[in-house]
Amino acid sequence: MAWDYSEKVKQHYLHPKNVGVVEGANAVGEIGSMVCGDALKLTLKIQEGTDIIEDAKFQTYGCGSAIASSSALTELIKGRTLDDALKITNQDLADFLDGLPEEKMHCSVMGREALQAAAANYRGEAFVHEEESEYHTVCQCFSVNNLTIENAIRENHLTTVEQVTHYTKAGGACRNCVPEIESILQRLVPASAPAATAGEAPPPMSMFRRIKIIEETLENDIRPALHTDSGGLELLDVSETEITVRFLGRCGSCAQSGSTLDFVQARLEKALGRPTIVREVK
Repeated sequence: MAWDYSEKVKQHYLHPKNVGVVEGANAVGEIGSMVCGDALKLTLKIQEGTDIIEDAKFQTYGCGSAIASSSALTELIKGRTLDDALKITNQDLADFLDGLPEEKMHCSVMGREALQAAAANYRGEAFVHEEESEYHTVCQCFSVNNLTIENAIRENHLTTVEQVTHYTKAGGACRNCVPEIESILQRLVPASAPAATAGEAPPPMSMFRRIKIIEETLENDIRPALHTDSGGLELLDVSETEITVRFLGRCGSCAQSGSTLDFVQARLEKALGRPTIVREVK
């Protein structure tokens, strides 16, 4: 299976902790949008004077990783002071769950931002990022700003646009923001060593062999990953250079289908051992 979920992720997805709304909550944080595919509402009961988080509950709309990450967040922050809870990083959430697939790390980032929004609400402040004068939206599709992207790059040592998409969702739909994401990466990531010289061209492959590899990869690698989030994929056509597919189930209506298409293409290129274009039709 491409997305290898840990037993702890499955536990928190199938039996999530602290679902609902805290009665008498004095801190509320809301992040995301159902239009984007993920949304999280976090409610807290914070003890006046000590700032200890006495209770925490969540409501979320999203995939299994979003549910598991939200459940883990509430378990981690209960009993801590607010300032201590704010030190929790998205990587801490992933580690608590014994790891998350890179393609799902944006779920842990969403949890951390919901906590930051709740803290601002409790303190009577507007939820804004530091250096507000430099704040602007990079990804219009998912409302991801430049500081969220920069923080994800610094804290998780990201080096590619694909990784940024996995951690923040930015660039996962229309991809018009990819040039700015690349610019941010160039500014924050030290220049890498020169790329190795390309090797020899891959040997010729018969169409029969090509189709067989594609079908095996779809069946054993890609479809199980999509099924985890109630999605699927149908193979429509295969040519020498292109593969045409249609997403099914939740994947067919997800605003992040562009990111999923990148995932499918990367898996098929790896299996085939050569560049391949994967095209989606609705």
